[in-house]
Amino acid sequence: MNDRRATMAEVAAAAGVSVPTVSKVVNGRPDVSPATRRRVEEVLRVRNYSPPRARTRDRVGLIDLVFIDLGSPWAMEILAGVEEVAHRADTGVVVSAVHGRKRTRPDRRWLEQLAARRSDGVLLVLSELSAAQQAQLDELGIPVVIVDPAGAPAPGVPSVGATNWAGGVAATEHLISLGHKRIAVIGGPTDVLCSRARVDGYRAAMNAAGLKIPAGYVRTGDFLSPTGYRETEVLLSQAKPPTAIFVCADQMALGAYEALYERGLRVPDDMSIVGFDDLEEARWGIPPLTTVRQPLLEMAGMGTRMLLTLINGEELDTLRVELSTSLVVRSSTSGVTAEPAVISLPGVGSAAGS
Repeated sequence: MNDRRATMAEVAAAAGVSVPTVSKVVNGRPDVSPATRRRVEEVLRVRNYSPPRARTRDRVGLIDLVFIDLGSPWAMEILAGVEEVAHRADTGVVVSAVHGRKRTRPDRRWLEQLAARRSDGVLLVLSELSAAQQAQLDELGIPVVIVDPAGAPAPGVPSVGATNWAGGVAATEHLISLGHKRIAVIGGPTDVLCSRARVDGYRAAMNAAGLKIPAGYVRTGDFLSPTGYRETEVLLSQAKPPTAIFVCADQMALGAYEALYERGLRVPDDMSIVGFDDLEEARWGIPPLTTVRQPLLEMAGMGTRMLLTLINGEELDTLRVELSTSLVVRSSTSGVTAEPAVISLPGVGSAAGS
């Protein structure tokens, strides 16, 4: 028998399958047919293949942190949480962003650069890998942990998130408890898992209260201020505007503030607003923003500790971690006092009764 250990690519070629399929077999994934699994396992045996993470890699004291977007206070909170834990472990952090708003995966050049600098591990934030990219990292023996996954993580890939559905329920139930019945929602991208969960939580709370969701009350944004402004303008132009909006990101909520201000409408007198994240600026808005606290620092720290555990060759207690969200009530929500007085022309309006 040849003592040389084969690579995953060589096993794939010999078995007549793709590298991702070999990766699935090696990692015990169930989504491989029995015949294909037997064929791959036979080649693994004959070619003396051993799982990459069982191989010895010299640590370089470096991890990669990949964001879908770096231009937000949200990203800075995550970075601070990662850096704090990494610093204590004498580990450096290489930060990069996925370029292009519609992309969630790093490109081939990033993977080449990662291999060249021989990083010990990868933290993905609201981003994901293709099956081929995951297989290549498996081949290199580089572990991956996802923080706030964009989609359902692949089996065997650890992740840390928050209770987004419960947060959506809590935000909506708070508005309902104040007497609001016409409650709209501005969600994030529909292809992002946490965004869908928050909107689903809103729907669940509305249904549980027996409240109908009018057509046009569910809006889609991208977590950034301009879309919060734009979608609030759309909601204010409805024949019957909402009296409250659950905005699924603090930055979008501040965009909603601006749209209301330009109409001469007051928060919370004319419109109650609830955000999501509890970023620093939420406390300094006028008025301070009621929001759902997402434990970003804790999520980042937990993800980093999980990654360091894998780098050290140790097993994780669990592959899926969800940290609790909590409602933080400030001054942007109040009971219903009057119908909002809305003039359809942007920038013109009058404040409703007090």
